[in-house]
Amino acid sequence: MSVAATSALGRAYARRTRGRTLTLIGLAAALAGSLLLDLATGASDMPLGTVLAGLWDPAAAEVGVRVILWDVRLPQALMAVLVGAALGLAGAEMQTVLANPLASPFTLGISNAATLGAAIAIVAGFHIPVVGPEWTVAVTAFAFAMAATVVVQALARTQGLDGGGESLILFGIAMVFVLNALLWLVQFLASADALQQIVFWTMGSLGRSTWSTVGLLAAVVALCFPWAMRHVWAMTALRAGEEHARALGIAVGRMRVLVLLRVSLLAGVALSFVGTISFIGLVGPHIARLALGEDHRFYLPGAALGGALVLSLSSVVSKSLVPGLVLPVGIVTALVGIPAFVALILLQRRRP
Repeated sequence: MSVAATSALGRAYARRTRGRTLTLIGLAAALAGSLLLDLATGASDMPLGTVLAGLWDPAAAEVGVRVILWDVRLPQALMAVLVGAALGLAGAEMQTVLANPLASPFTLGISNAATLGAAIAIVAGFHIPVVGPEWTVAVTAFAFAMAATVVVQALARTQGLDGGGESLILFGIAMVFVLNALLWLVQFLASADALQQIVFWTMGSLGRSTWSTVGLLAAVVALCFPWAMRHVWAMTALRAGEEHARALGIAVGRMRVLVLLRVSLLAGVALSFVGTISFIGLVGPHIARLALGEDHRFYLPGAALGGALVLSLSSVVSKSLVPGLVLPVGIVTALVGIPAFVALILLQRRRP
């Protein structure tokens, strides 16, 4: 290859890198705008200037404004961003290691297991002494989510399938049906009050957000995101196929186990605090793939930003559809996610 051709390729690569970097900056700016809009929206509307002033100098704000902004809206708005980022990142990693564009935290039954764990804790009414009553439901939901992933991995390995993508998906689908049946059994045995709590959990809500839960999820995301970014080259190579990745010396089976561990941690913690929220783990990665391509240096951050943006906007919509009433955000993500997901699929098919 001539020097001129090499130079032209280098310039083209630099242009693509700049374009992808600017796209990430644009997604981050849109997320910041959505976060401010989320803080300004609610039963008591606040002008954007009041929100900015309250954030900049809380002591100078009126007591009512300070309480609404710092004790109610800010934890919920930040939780929407963190949950969206966690589910978006989890979905992107799952789609890569399972080689399936429809993979998400729902694929292996992680969400269903979290819901079952929460339902059992609600119906049984037990408390875990170490964590206290206010955390019991969340801890039980997380424990069930992690257990579901371990069981699916163990089933695949005991059958000599080495945890391959197709085998994991098949066992995951079977796990979803089993978990749903168990959930229906728990609901059948539940009292009217417990049944109402379970139904509300399955709708997904940001209303249970506190600074403690926000801090814990932020710590999990801060742990998992750099961990995922350490393997971007291996995951990009895996997109070309398992045989190609193995030829480059990548331990595909080991990487799949590590990714599913991260996914379980991200999705399990996120869903244990907010309940069932669908489509974020699908829509976020597809937004990133459409805008940034398959280079995981940009794809993974883009999926996290895309998921965070979608859930943050869904939070705004949940407070705006019915005046004076906050809808469960899981309803909004399902209603908005379906047409958005179909639109993304159509856009991807039209691309050359």
